[in-house]
Amino acid sequence: MRRFSRFAVIDWSGQHVARPKGLAIAIATVGTDAPEVIHAPTGRWSRQGMLEWLGEQVDQDMLIGLDLSPALPFVDRGAYFPGWAQSPSDAKALWREVDDRAAATPHLSANGFLADANAREYFLHQHYRGTEFLPANGRLRRCEARQKVMRLSPASCFKLIGANQVGKSSLTGMRVLHRLNGAIPIWPFDPVPSDGPLIIEIYTSLAAREAGLRAGLSKIRNAGALDVALAALTSGPHRALDRYDDHLTDAILTAAWLRRAAERESLWTPVGLDEVAQTEGWTFGVV
Repeated sequence: MRRFSRFAVIDWSGQHVARPKGLAIAIATVGTDAPEVIHAPTGRWSRQGMLEWLGEQVDQDMLIGLDLSPALPFVDRGAYFPGWAQSPSDAKALWREVDDRAAATPHLSANGFLADANAREYFLHQHYRGTEFLPANGRLRRCEARQKVMRLSPASCFKLIGANQVGKSSLTGMRVLHRLNGAIPIWPFDPVPSDGPLIIEIYTSLAAREAGLRAGLSKIRNAGALDVALAALTSGPHRALDRYDDHLTDAILTAAWLRRAAERESLWTPVGLDEVAQTEGWTFGVV
């Protein structure tokens, strides 16, 4: 099993602005030191800035967790977009399709893709329910169905409204994954390399659960609570932050979790992975 010396977590956002407040990066190293926040060169992070930062990690021995879904449901209906002749056949083709149709949209937003006359019919929008948005709460990937069995609360990537929507984050993330152009392997769509960086999908609620935080109360917004949660993950106390919001604390706590979780061989070989490895991908830590 591959070992890594650094563990990065990126909290993501699909907000249609230049510098979404939800973007954050934290990095842990081997040992017990608390993860450190990586600040943007100027002001807040942008998605383009995150893409450039990722491109700078190509020589790093780093496992990089992205808090987004890298693909849409596929295996339940044999297609991402059933009935659409141009429905992509695998995840990498999906990334290309999303990026191509959103190419004119600024900030690496997904709005251009979602405005497409065909694509829009598969999503639940703020003021419009697509004719292909099925079932009542939207389709789930295989690993998301497994999350429900684990008593987590996944949301359909086809759902674009509500506090727990992940669709816009996922679609903007697909644009970034496409533009990486293979510079960093992405698990499980690519094999785990013998050296260099690797990107995986993570779910911050898994880290919160392992740290002992209860469902519905997993957002940390003060220093004391963060250090208690870090200690539960055998991490030392963090360096004081200028501000405490759940994006920064999610990134810090999940980086500490990833450092431990990456050592568990079973998390790299969940049951059913082969069936969805090229189309839906998998959330690391879901078994």
